[in-house]
Amino acid sequence: MTATLDFHSLTRATGHVDPRELDAVWAGLKPAHLEQLTGLWKGGAFDTGHRAGALLDTLRWYGKRFDGPRDVDPLVCVGEDGQLVSNLEAGKGRATLWNVEFRGETTATMVYDGMPVFDHFKRVDDDTVMGIMNGKGIALDDGEHFYFWLERVRS
Repeated sequence: MTATLDFHSLTRATGHVDPRELDAVWAGLKPAHLEQLTGLWKGGAFDTGHRAGALLDTLRWYGKRFDGPRDVDPLVCVGEDGQLVSNLEAGKGRATLWNVEFRGETTATMVYDGMPVFDHFKRVDDDTVMGIMNGKGIALDDGEHFYFWLERVRS
């Protein structure tokens, strides 16, 4: 089975997903590049039991918006009126995109402005990326990273 098939199977998995499986899928993907992330992306979380998943549910997380390398909304959420809003309070501001080395590869990486948190991205296909949250605080839960995916929203 290819990494892409494993990835799509895991996004549909119900119940707990082992982070080791996600690490194996991650290792088989190619790094994302900054220019590939432009636009609005709908997100989803792999159920590894990481506390960030529950927090994102509480925030009514929708995804992320990349308008340019220095113009990123890291926490796009569904507001009370159903409209998409950037939750600057929970994200402690906005974010930027950089090329950062992670696990021996340089990946497009979103850096939060107000938190010591990095989201590293690898390409599944032109419209899907896998992300790993890294850093301090919410990023690690009992030493485990938070794993998620983003799908490009086409207008």
